[in-house]
Amino acid sequence: MADCRTDQTLILLLIIVMAGAEVQETLSPDCKKFLYMGTMPRGLEDQPFKKICQFYEGNPRFFTLYDNFSHIPVYSAYTFKRSDGSKKVDVPWMYEPQLSTASVSREMQPFPSENVHRSLEDDQAVLDDYSDSVIYERGQLNPDEHQANPDDKASTYTLTNVVPQVREFNIGPWRKHKDTIRRRLNNYCRGTAYVVTGVTTSGHTIRRQNVNRLGIPTYFWSAYCCVDFDHNAPYSERSKFPAFAAHGLNDRENDKVQEMTVQQLEDFLKGVTYVGSTFQIFYDNCMPPSALHLH
Repeated sequence: MADCRTDQTLILLLIIVMAGAEVQETLSPDCKKFLYMGTMPRGLEDQPFKKICQFYEGNPRFFTLYDNFSHIPVYSAYTFKRSDGSKKVDVPWMYEPQLSTASVSREMQPFPSENVHRSLEDDQAVLDDYSDSVIYERGQLNPDEHQANPDDKASTYTLTNVVPQVREFNIGPWRKHKDTIRRRLNNYCRGTAYVVTGVTTSGHTIRRQNVNRLGIPTYFWSAYCCVDFDHNAPYSERSKFPAFAAHGLNDRENDKVQEMTVQQLEDFLKGVTYVGSTFQIFYDNCMPPSALHLH
């Protein structure tokens, strides 16, 4: 009887916590700093996604819009840190307590060694979802190669920041693209570079025990905004500021990553996914604040 009451209390707590997450419309000030002009990409307001301010070791590290139905992020938004491109390989994969438990912690946590509680996997991916996949591996949207501080790097190893990525695409064209952007921003961005990296889906899933568990991305896309850049950079690089973008097919073939303007990416995404007609990745199209006065 006591067990039954405990279960009912836990369920009630879960309902309260989840309801709180549903009505959290405004982004916390902690996480606005990862978005250009503190503004989320526009045109996704009608979707029932979760806003996660990703905390690690007491500090906010980046922001993720999360689809807790498909158990993958829609996008992660972060500020690029000048980096040598090294990866931090000694970090355990983590989960997000804010999504599914009555925990007061807003910190991402390493997965417990015991079986994961059902309430955890209802709302997010767990390690078992990736364990039997041969084709796909865990692809980070905020890649640790774009961070410098060890804690910032470590924070990217949460399953709320990863999606199923075809191995050949991950270690081939997408890795090359991440490195191209890293070098470009290292060399020519003088101020803060804001990056948003996301995916599109088309209904394909990774199943486990006959249950749809993970949405499989069709395309990866990414865009950056850096209004304070080196105006003496070679034209081939200077022409890709203050903002530029890219997308690539999450596939073994035809997986070339194509760079383009942010507006071209937005038009592409309007055609292949559920974003609204007002979809805009960066506030005022990454227009430098000084230029706003010239309008």
